[in-house]
Amino acid sequence: MKFSIHGAAERELLDAAQYYRERGGPQLAESLVEEFERAYALLRAFPNIGARWRSTARLLPIERFPYSLVYYMRSDEVRIIAFAHQKRKQGFWRRRR
Repeated sequence: MKFSIHGAAERELLDAAQYYRERGGPQLAESLVEEFERAYALLRAFPNIGARWRSTARLLPIERFPYSLVYYMRSDEVRIIAFAHQKRKQGFWRRRR
């Protein structure tokens, strides 16, 4: 199965890491990236792990931070379309493919 990350999701991760770097220092930012990497590894091992959101997307919360990986599953591909803050506008990623 192919795995990919939408460019906007990458930017969202980098923006969140920058936010935590400015507010809590480089170790906090590194912790965020490490938690993303753990969640991504878990997703690669178990693609069905995320909870369904509506009918098309799945959400996989990451540990220790209020973010989720939002992804679509197709027969041959898993695509992360957003790195979404859990308390902000849900569904902003719907038009992403």
